[in-house]
Amino acid sequence: MFTKRLFQKAVHRNQLHEKSSLTSDDVNLRINVHYGVPSTASILAFDPIQRLLAIGTLDGRIKVIGGDNIEGLLISPKLLPYKYLEFLQNQGFIVSITNDNDIQVWNLERRSIACSLQWESNVTAFSVIRGSSFMFLGDEYGLVSVLKYDPDSEQLLQLHYELSSESLAEATGVSISNRQPIVGLLPQPCSFGNRLLIAYESGLLILWDVLEAHVVVVRGNKVLELKNKAVSPNDGITNIVDDAPSHELEEKEISALCWASTDGSILAVGYVDGDILFWNTSKDSSAKDQEAGLSPNVVKLQLSSAEKRLPVIVLHWLDGSKSRKHQEGQLLIYGGDEIGSEEVVTVLTLEWSSGMEALRCINRMDLTLAGSFADMILIPSAGTNGSDTNASLFMLSNPGRIHIYDRDSLSSSDSQSRKELSVSTLNFPAIIPTVDPFMTVAELFHVYGRMEGLESKTAAVSSTLTLPGNKKWPLTGGVSNHLSFGKDNTVHRLYVAGYQDGSVRIWDATYPVFSLLCILKNEVNGEKLVGSGASLTVLELCPSTLRLAVGSECGRVLLYNLCSSKETSFHFVMETKTEVCRSAQVQGTRCSAVFDLQKSGVRALKFINNSSKLIVGFECCRIAVLDVQSSSVVFITDSISNSPLISVFSKALAYETTKNTNESAPKAPDNFRGESIFVLTKDASIYVIDGYNGSMISSRPVQLKNKSTAISMHVIEKQAAVYRSIDEQQSEKDDTLRNEPSPNGAQGSEKCETDGPSLDKNSSAQSLKELFVLLCCKDSLCIYPAKSVVQGQSKSVHKVKLSKPCCWATVFRKGEKVCGLVVFYQTGEMEIRSLPDLELVKDFSILSVLRWNFKANMERMISSTENLQIALTNGCEVAFISLLEGENDFRIPESLPSLHDVVLAAAANAAISVSSDHKRKQGGNPGILSGIVKGLRVPKSNKSTHNDSNSNANLSHLEGIFMRNPIQEPLRTTDDPGADELTIDDIEIDDPEPLASTLSHELDNKDKGKKSDREKLLEDGAEIKPRIRTREEIIAKYRKTEVIYELVIL
Repeated sequence: MFTKRLFQKAVHRNQLHEKSSLTSDDVNLRINVHYGVPSTASILAFDPIQRLLAIGTLDGRIKVIGGDNIEGLLISPKLLPYKYLEFLQNQGFIVSITNDNDIQVWNLERRSIACSLQWESNVTAFSVIRGSSFMFLGDEYGLVSVLKYDPDSEQLLQLHYELSSESLAEATGVSISNRQPIVGLLPQPCSFGNRLLIAYESGLLILWDVLEAHVVVVRGNKVLELKNKAVSPNDGITNIVDDAPSHELEEKEISALCWASTDGSILAVGYVDGDILFWNTSKDSSAKDQEAGLSPNVVKLQLSSAEKRLPVIVLHWLDGSKSRKHQEGQLLIYGGDEIGSEEVVTVLTLEWSSGMEALRCINRMDLTLAGSFADMILIPSAGTNGSDTNASLFMLSNPGRIHIYDRDSLSSSDSQSRKELSVSTLNFPAIIPTVDPFMTVAELFHVYGRMEGLESKTAAVSSTLTLPGNKKWPLTGGVSNHLSFGKDNTVHRLYVAGYQDGSVRIWDATYPVFSLLCILKNEVNGEKLVGSGASLTVLELCPSTLRLAVGSECGRVLLYNLCSSKETSFHFVMETKTEVCRSAQVQGTRCSAVFDLQKSGVRALKFINNSSKLIVGFECCRIAVLDVQSSSVVFITDSISNSPLISVFSKALAYETTKNTNESAPKAPDNFRGESIFVLTKDASIYVIDGYNGSMISSRPVQLKNKSTAISMHVIEKQAAVYRSIDEQQSEKDDTLRNEPSPNGAQGSEKCETDGPSLDKNSSAQSLKELFVLLCCKDSLCIYPAKSVVQGQSKSVHKVKLSKPCCWATVFRKGEKVCGLVVFYQTGEMEIRSLPDLELVKDFSILSVLRWNFKANMERMISSTENLQIALTNGCEVAFISLLEGENDFRIPESLPSLHDVVLAAAANAAISVSSDHKRKQGGNPGILSGIVKGLRVPKSNKSTHNDSNSNANLSHLEGIFMRNPIQEPLRTTDDPGADELTIDDIEIDDPEPLASTLSHELDNKDKGKKSDREKLLEDGAEIKPRIRTREEIIAKYRKTEVIYELVIL
């Protein structure tokens, strides 16, 4: 004990020259949690087995969204847009290609780049063979290459298989320039990777047989009998008009394409001039048939008869055929309309029953965009196979908005004008809403112990998301891992947000997957409070009693008990009277009182004495102290300044009477102990008032010599005070062990069960000599001795002039001691400074890490805990970061949700294997897969279904095919009248004979088995991205079009 006193005396002698122990090694920025769609979102991808949505951005980020509030953020080292984004389905990998042609493979389990490959030429087309690790890549020189990702070696391999424009020109007899870019690579549906549609920018289309290494058909280069089909821009339902003569097809530049049939017999191609051509790719539509006047190879469709039209940017096909003979579906088009027309996505319902020449439009619908168009994708529903009549359209517009349309709304056959059609749409739901409703204030709080009642309401609040028509939500991927922590399921951290409509939302932020606990709507007994819809400005929570105070712009203060309580009284307190009424007893959160004392906005709230009292600071610079227990007003001051109030801080102080010649100034007695309230105003003035009666302790405020704008104020302890506080806490613990209170001694009905301290850290009186006051201004930082502030003396001991405008600042603790200051600038940069010397420890650009731009009033949504966990909001995004090295309250990586469900993947692989064997032996229905994976039921199969559930078994042969160069053998074409013709119906899907001769590699049998397991869940689809243009908006337009074919199972 004698040694400790000597040590504390030594500390006291040097307290004015304290040096912080904080070093740069103590600071490490980490992004723990990220919610929301980035405002720079530009491209979409979907894994129909894992049920994950990926969103690529213009700044090198990929947002992955699953179910049950699971979201993840992948950040590339390159701050560049993505022009291609694809899942390696059911394998836990995403492939992305940046604008500088860097091909990146992302490992979803590790949330990092597994490997990357810098492509030397400009990539102008890209697609993945579904259910495999094989990728087709086309470039600006007309070269088709094949890549494979090997997860064992974590390498992206370029295989020997290549197709040059020269070799294809020789095989087709058509001249192809070696400078002719490839703008589309589409694996043909139901061909299981055996056939590839190659589209050149000039309009040439080649269907290539990968297995036999020959050209199947050539389109886009001959004299054709065109059927011109013009869809009137004025009518919602218009029969297509024929105006028809023989037409020389000039060279037309392709801008978009997609398959328009489930069997790959019809191809829809959009052109830069606004035309849309439907090409028949069946072998039976040969030149001989053309001469005989049979079904033409091509039919032209126009959205407008105007001479100048927009390029067709994106095409998607949503099949709705009821049988092979009756073809029907929706063609989704972005572009193609008259230049200057409203920006819309057009949905045409098309049908043809007696051949493609009978194509007609039976309905047209225009979907108005909420912002500029970015991308769209068709999301198949879970538990279906073949033609999915329940697919949903996800449409992405700027800035980062996703609108969802269900199939029923897109296929309306109403005869009303298209301008009068009411289309059912759903805004993509945000886990943490920031725009709808609009968030005005948010705070991150540490809490102690279990919150009875509030936790029990979680399941009821977090209702399952559904699509219009009560259909199942399509995004269900990912696995939450926090349940593995067993009994430790108490809430340790809350994220509380206030909104413009006066509502409050509270989330359990203990683990990286947040759960909504409750929504407070300012209601008592189910009736909304009059005038309670004002925008919220400030939030305050007591971590031990879990009382929540909410302040609004209209001057009201609402008090909530977050724990269950037996209290049923409700108090409405005004400046001159108080009304008391009875409310129903509720299990969980309830509003206990409303204080309507001023019409000036509430700018500061501070609980003191274990939430028994509440300090309220109004913008008009009046201070009120409320008695929470009795719901009464202790006092309310007159306005103490003409400058708006910024913040308040309360501290129990012990100090001697200050010597002051001003007789009118109040004087405190010797050895006075009392609650003192520090008040900061916008002009950087600090006032100190008595916390018991509101009288001014000092007659004049502390002020800066030069005018400045105040940001925040903090009262911090000196090192000696920290040691004394630790001793007192230990003494309190000893006293508690000796004198345990009886169970009935606590305020059981008003308090929650706690594991932390029962009193505020500020409750014990401290000497003025043990405290500093930190003033943070827009252009400077100042530290004053607390004694000088109480005496009204502007004598700082440390001062730093800031080179950039500061907008937010707070202090943080390391252990028991306040050791540092975080300063956030309007430039997006952040500094960590030590206390009390204000030395710079580390700086970094947090907005650069998050890829955010600073926005006005962004500082209102920044909050921090004492151990430097910071919550930030920007647009629709909310991020939670940690800055202290060694701090890991989120328990990362153990508690991070898995973005790849390995159990689901294994179940899908096993189900496919069983289904493949069953079909080969008995020809059974592959719908049994849904009973194995997640117990899902498969609806009755559509008659037009072309099953490829066993297609992965037919993909194993591609390994051998792609390991050799097809150019080494003479290429041949069968697109002539004398050749033997093979139709798509002649393919023997289940015949193993042609595959045996191609299996030249035994090395990766295990991987091949896995590929077989995956492919049977899929329908071969097609995805395309046209060549990138020079202008930025053209780049945004020439993006992939993708037809999502339905799955057999989830």
